[in-house]
Amino acid sequence: MSVLQLNKLVKRYDSVEVLHGIDLKVHKGEFLVLIGPSGCGKSTLLRMLAGLEDITSGSLTLDGKEINDVPSQKRDFSMVFQSYALYPHLTVYENIAFGLKVRKADQAHIDKMIDWAADILNLAPLLQRTPKQLSGGQCQRVAMGRALVREPKLFLFDEPLSNLDAKLRIQMRAEMKALHLKLQTTTVYVTHDQVEAMTLADRIVVMNVGVIEQIGTPLELYDNPVNLFVAGFLGAPAIAFIRGTVQNREGQLGVAVQDTQQGTENTFIPVQHVDVAVGQEIVLGIRPEFFQLQTAGQQSCILKVKVKFIEAMGAESYVHGQVCGQDLIAKTALRLDYQPGQIIDVGVDLTALHVFDANSGLRLSN
Repeated sequence: MSVLQLNKLVKRYDSVEVLHGIDLKVHKGEFLVLIGPSGCGKSTLLRMLAGLEDITSGSLTLDGKEINDVPSQKRDFSMVFQSYALYPHLTVYENIAFGLKVRKADQAHIDKMIDWAADILNLAPLLQRTPKQLSGGQCQRVAMGRALVREPKLFLFDEPLSNLDAKLRIQMRAEMKALHLKLQTTTVYVTHDQVEAMTLADRIVVMNVGVIEQIGTPLELYDNPVNLFVAGFLGAPAIAFIRGTVQNREGQLGVAVQDTQQGTENTFIPVQHVDVAVGQEIVLGIRPEFFQLQTAGQQSCILKVKVKFIEAMGAESYVHGQVCGQDLIAKTALRLDYQPGQIIDVGVDLTALHVFDANSGLRLSN
């Protein structure tokens, strides 16, 4: 059952339209992540849900009732901002209690809810401190606690982890996931970080220039991107895109790849079970884990790859290289000592290729 439904939602500032007819259903109890590059409209959309931005046209319904004109304070949503938005002169207890006091909740209820939130978020020892006495992660927990105690119908998060360092972001991601699994409150979460999206979301909404490109579970989007934008936006390290022209060689259709530096054609990659035509310009997408170093399976094609450098990450290595002048990254658990400029044989799992039309950018169906 959908809690929140967006129907052809449009946002316009004067003559500039920044959101173009957004259709979306947010299901009860799900963790929905809006992701996209800066300026794609994801934060604007979240602020429209919160009632902080007016809706130009379209409808926003909550439990079947339109709320376009319902003021922010009456929507029963809780929003956590990137900046935490804590009152610096108030204690942690007072910051968390603020919304409840505005609603004139009785003191017994306030104490009960703060004890509950402090226990969940490990804030009990910090209740008498002020924000300047807290770390970034602790401030984020306080902001979450303030949202929790209101017991909202919907949580809205606007890039809440972006101000934290890398190690703390990982820790807070795990805590937020555990919190959602425990509370099951419907959540809409905005981020530009695809790792956050992949690890937190039940479903991901990929946005670009004010439109939705694709909606699905993290693995649906990773394994079956509808276009080049989605394929390139999700995945770390990034997917390799190899551009070429379809040819028929001895009855086998495949992509002939020209060396972008030399102008000579020296690589042919077979394409299986995809509807392509001779002469068609296409782009092959290859995830880093589907390159095979030192060993290659039966369903593989061997590429001559020029090594640029190696990132040794400990448990795995990333080999940065080029095939016909086009960049790729191969991911492996092997510890390698390839040298820059060295030419190596790299296998490609042909069953794992993503095939896109070079002109439209759309994925070609199997």
